Amino acid sequence: MTNMRSLTLGCILLFSGNLTFSQEETVVKATILDESNTEADKHYNSGITNFKAGNYAAAIADFNKAIELKPGFEQAFYNRGIAHYELKEYHKAITDLDSSINAKGGAESYFTRGRSNEALGQTEQALIDYTKATEIKPDHSQAYYYRGVLKFNTSDYSGAINDFSTAISHNKSYAYAYNDRGSAKRQLGDLKGAIEDYKAALMIDNTMSFTHNNLGSAKRKNGDAKGAIQDYTKAITIDPKYTIAYNNRGSAKYDAGDYNGAIQDFNKVIELDPKYAYAYSNRAAAKFKLKDYKGAIEDCDKAIQIDPNYGYAYLNRGNAKELVRDDKGACVDWKKAAELGVESAKNNLSDCY
Repeated sequence: MTNMRSLTLGCILLFSGNLTFSQEETVVKATILDESNTEADKHYNSGITNFKAGNYAAAIADFNKAIELKPGFEQAFYNRGIAHYELKEYHKAITDLDSSINAKGGAESYFTRGRSNEALGQTEQALIDYTKATEIKPDHSQAYYYRGVLKFNTSDYSGAINDFSTAISHNKSYAYAYNDRGSAKRQLGDLKGAIEDYKAALMIDNTMSFTHNNLGSAKRKNGDAKGAIQDYTKAITIDPKYTIAYNNRGSAKYDAGDYNGAIQDFNKVIELDPKYAYAYSNRAAAKFKLKDYKGAIEDCDKAIQIDPNYGYAYLNRGNAKELVRDDKGACVDWKKAAELGVESAKNNLSDCY
């Protein structure tokens, strides 16, 4: 066999893991009633005070009393529902929000019920609730945003872009919507549009580390390794424990030919998360470029130990084994990679006999 696959190792191994998706604040905060003459109103207002202080269990107890004294108290049902939501008691939240809706509750009841259904994995019902919220309140930017999130998660990127755009039209300062619209555009290959949206998000809030990371990934995919490194560095400056940003910066340094710098970043990833298989595999790629084939094999060993189904780690370990003249071991690894769906590994198998 030959060593003509030496460049393949570094190219295939790089894994970005760079889509960091964001979500905006969830439920609308409750308000105190102007009228507080009845006992029911007093308990209700006490519940609001406890809710705002984060005492959700106490708030629920107050809303219970308000509802006992005033059956059909729509606002109490609604706010008890969001208190249950804050406690992650989503089924109870939905029951209360159903009561709020039956008592002619408005867009916020549908919106928060949508958030609860989404938390329970009930995507179709959540979509229905968000849509109903927008029908009642056509400028409900959060409902459009969260519906866009669900569409994104089901790979309906065009639908997601439409919803994020509508959210932005009703809230020009919606940084998360710009960020996530950028991610949807990236999925559709619109790198220029993605970069514009990430920059727009950062003009609104420059502290969003995930947006700096996303901008870096869009630039890297667009061939701008230097610009990507700068953006990943900004993400890391904001969040010094941002594992994915270190991994991505290492990959960008690899693209730029700075293999020692790449290794330093992958070392940091492993320090932060010793179970991050991609970092070992990426470090192997950089070591391979530096002709440290033994070190590359050791890193691939570790990646496979963490994730036995990591096909590219087998492929690249095979490539490294080929260069240390372990032809039999190389063929075994390439065969395993092919079994795991790595198409390029099948080409290498033609040299096995």
